[in-house]
Amino acid sequence: MRPLKDRISITIDSDILEKLRDRAEYDDRSLSQYINLVLKRHLEELEKEKK
Repeated sequence: MRPLKDRISITIDSDILEKLRDRAEYDDRSLSQYINLVLKRHLEELEKEKK
């Protein structure tokens, strides 16, 4: 069963959004999927540093 997802609204600087869109397209993902992946990886890195 897929995990539940929540819809949120955020504000992102235009230059960052443009880079995210470019990277998502390069990675053949939707913008939402790519942002989710980036955040997940970042949180995993923080957990590694914590240990």
